[in-house]
This record gives sequence, C-alpha cells and structure tokens, in this order.
Amino acid sequence: MEQKLLSRTVWVLSIVSLFADIASEMLYPVMPLYLKSIGFSVLFIGILEGVAQAAAGLSKGYFGRLSDRTGKRLPFVRWGYLLAAVSKPLLALASLPLWVFGARTIDRIGKGLRTGARDAMLSDESTPQTKGRVFGFHRSMDTLGACIGPGFALAYLYFNPAQYKPLFFIAFIPGILAVMLLFILKERSKPARADAAKSKYNFFDFLRYWKESPAAYRRLAVGLLFFAMFNSSDFFLLLRMKEAGLDDTYLIGLYIFYNLVYAFSSYPMGIVADRWGMKRVYFAGLGFFAMVYLGMAAGLQSWQYIVLIVLYGLYAAATEGIAKAWISNICAPQDTATAIGTFTAFESIATLIASALAGLLWQLYGPAVTFIASGLAALFVMVYLAFFSSSQVYQKE
Repeated sequence: MEQKLLSRTVWVLSIVSLFADIASEMLYPVMPLYLKSIGFSVLFIGILEGVAQAAAGLSKGYFGRLSDRTGKRLPFVRWGYLLAAVSKPLLALASLPLWVFGARTIDRIGKGLRTGARDAMLSDESTPQTKGRVFGFHRSMDTLGACIGPGFALAYLYFNPAQYKPLFFIAFIPGILAVMLLFILKERSKPARADAAKSKYNFFDFLRYWKESPAAYRRLAVGLLFFAMFNSSDFFLLLRMKEAGLDDTYLIGLYIFYNLVYAFSSYPMGIVADRWGMKRVYFAGLGFFAMVYLGMAAGLQSWQYIVLIVLYGLYAAATEGIAKAWISNICAPQDTATAIGTFTAFESIATLIASALAGLLWQLYGPAVTFIASGLAALFVMVYLAFFSSSQVYQKE
C-alpha cells in the first residue's frame, strides 16, 4: 500500500530535490562571505538577492502557466535543475558584478522553471486523500539537503579557511547528479490546451489565472499571502538571537537543527494532514509561528531558543508543503502548475515586502515590535481561515 502512496516518480523527484538542495545549501553560509571577499558591499549583496528573488518569483508564475498550456512537465523540471546546477561554478569563474548578477539570476530562473511543473507532477502522483503525505515527503527530502549542505560547507571551511571558490565547483557535483536522475523518468503525455496556439502568451499572462481561478483558491490565497507579508526572512531570527548573545557556532548549529526538525517532521505532518485535514495542520503551523515570534519578542535564555527553534521547524513542516497540497486540491488538475506558480510568484513578492517591513519596524521601534507584529498577523490569519471550508476540493463546473 505504501508504494502506491509514494510512487517511483515521487521518490525520484524527492531524491532530486535532496541533491539539488545539498548543492544550494552548501553555498548558503558561504555566499555572503564570498561576495564580500570579491568586493561586494552589503547594499550590493541586498540588491543582488532582491533581483534574484524577484526573477525567481515572477518566473514561477510564467513557467507554471506555460507548462499547463503545453501539457509538458518534465522538460521544465530538467532545464530548471540544469540551470541551477550550471550557475554554481559560473559564480566562481569571474568577480565582475554583472557576471555575478547574471549567474545568480540564472540560478533563480532555474528555480522558477521547475517549481510549478514539478509540483504538478507530485500532484498527479497523488489523490486528494494522499496529497499531504506526498508533498510532505518531498519537503522532508528537500529539507534534509538543507542539513547536509551547510554541514559539508562548515567541515570544508574548517580545514580550508576562507577558500570559498572550490566549494562552488564542488556544489556542481550534487547539482548535476540531480539532473541525471531526472532522465530515468518519462513524460506522461498530456494534450496541450485548446487555447495554447490561439492566443499570444506574454510573461505576465499567468496573472489572468487570478480571475479564472475558483473562488475558493482566491479566498485561500488571500489569507496565505497576507501571512507571507509578515513572514520575513529567517535572517531576522538569526539577528535577534545574535543580539541576545549567542555566538556564531551556536547560531549555525541552531540553523542546522531547525532544518533537521523540519526535515523529519514534514512527512508525519503530511500524513496527519491527510487524516485530519489540511486546514487543521496549517492552523497548528500558524500557532507554532505565533508562539515563536511572540517568544522572540521577549528576552530569553539560550536554552529557550532551542525550544523556539523546535517549534519553528514544526511550523515550517506544517505549512510549506501543506499549502501547496491544499492549493492543488482546490484547483483544476490541468491548472495545477499555474495555480501553484501564480501563488508562489505572489508569495515571493509578499516575502520581499515582509523583509522590508520587518527592517523598517526594527529600525524605528526595535526588534520586539517587529516580532510582535508578525505573531499577531499569524493569529489574524488563523481567525480568517477559521471561516474557510476544510473539506473544499475542486469540483468541475
């Protein structure tokens, strides 16, 4: 029975995400250090990441819509992971700002290329009763890579201090392994949409889906996007703990520990979501988030941050994969990549707003107000979603 719940395609896509995330997260703690070593200012690093994230967000909507229109999935996934893999060594080949911008943007466009199509493939491999565990298992394997990657980078830098460039070439290895694994999968042929060849398609065409989508999709997306506008970068959590007196080693250890909690609880959360409903598990996740952020507003001792990090890992496991599973249940199967791509495009923009808002509140009123605002926003979304039908599943009109 379990083999039916987790098909060969789900396993392959999950292992691909594991390798790809090892490659990406291997560079996560190194990237700002490397950029500063080649002359990038903090402001320039911020602009670089802002442009890269915007490119990723908008391209998710574009390529998700294109995948649905053409009826193709696997080419988008393969090219997406290939671009991400190739971008790693490109970053280390030259230090010219324009070159670094280009390489980083290629990486993020690769993410945009693959996200909607890959999630649609996962959705096709599940039923409304098994969506939670399928998406949860995928998130679990993906996040496991976020534990292995930084761990390898820390071990490498321990023996090779400040030798950053070789890591970019090493990261290419798991990245290209991810691409090679995808060639054992075969495309499930689907007919292109009837309107695919009749109308012109532009970069922002995915925005039309907002009007075309089911009302339930829009109601759910409004709540999730409002929450995203207050869910700032994890950088602020690390900064708060740093200001509380935690040293760098302790902070990096907490980051890896958070990813371990996230990785090992995502699949169980998915199983619970299938049994008890997406809404209840997502609700619990928002509750964990509120506790973490309201807790961060207070002055805490070192051991108390460990408790908050455990709750934060449970929050991520109860929301990220679950949100996509919930959306895929509500939208039409032929629109899955568009629905998820459109949501994640808006979510990327909302996340940028969240980080800017958090930075502004921090500067004007201090960290306590920043975290209280985010905690209260999560509680507000819980109230909003209380009126959303937990049994809502797409019905053909």
